[in-house]
Amino acid sequence: MKLSVIIACLNVADTIAEQLEALAAQQWGETWEVIVADNGCTDETVRIVKQYSECLPNLRIVDAAARRGKSFALNTAARAARGESLVFCDADDEVAPGWVAAMGRALSQHEFVACRMDIEKLNSLWVRKTHRNPQSDGIQQYTYPRYLPHAGGSTIGVKRRLHEEVGGFDETMIRLQDTDYCWRIQLKGVALHFVPDAVIHVRFRTDLRGIFRQARGCGEYNAKICSKYRPLGMPKASLTAGILSWLYLPKHFFRIRNKGDVADFAWQIGYRMGRLKGSIKYGVIAL
Repeated sequence: MKLSVIIACLNVADTIAEQLEALAAQQWGETWEVIVADNGCTDETVRIVKQYSECLPNLRIVDAAARRGKSFALNTAARAARGESLVFCDADDEVAPGWVAAMGRALSQHEFVACRMDIEKLNSLWVRKTHRNPQSDGIQQYTYPRYLPHAGGSTIGVKRRLHEEVGGFDETMIRLQDTDYCWRIQLKGVALHFVPDAVIHVRFRTDLRGIFRQARGCGEYNAKICSKYRPLGMPKASLTAGILSWLYLPKHFFRIRNKGDVADFAWQIGYRMGRLKGSIKYGVIAL
């Protein structure tokens, strides 16, 4: 088996069919499989997945319910995988035509690859206002503080051997497990290779509460990752820049004119609150 496509799932009945439809339409001359890691679904997710067993003949569901968390689910599926290489995508995204073949070809030449993101197909304009596309023309850059580049978790492909060498995803990382994974791989001397002809359509959250909670979690785990990698050469975050980001919030608030602005503000304040919480929790300055 050349390639294993891995999807972690937790109650994604509303979107999983779109992803499986997109995968069923993929064509590639090599052998590949799809592994869905059930992280404890209580909705119709598993039933929907089973309906695709005929159009995806190498489709398997693995039980990853022993512990909640995306990292645990991905690691469980990776251990069950038969492929020489592993690629990871999310249940609420949609791979574009040719994605499997492009990722497979790239992994025949490189140990780690990451595909291009598209944010337009699955998101309305107001939702897109809360996010830029950080991976439209290259690997993402980590800028606060500046450190190693990284790739989104739903865009990653890796040699199975390398995945095992780094110990898989860190199961203590509830957020930013993809960033941490990319950094550990680079610290082993492996470069991240961008694959522009492999595209995944990503879907963002659409409820304000979900946007706020996601941003707060990202902010907190940004502080955690700063604490983890500072002994490995990551510079300290600028206290001045952190304070200025807080002072900017009122100005940002008074610029609100529409739903997209509200969502953007929810993300900004959630992210800063998360960084403040993480700074206190992990003993670093990462405002």
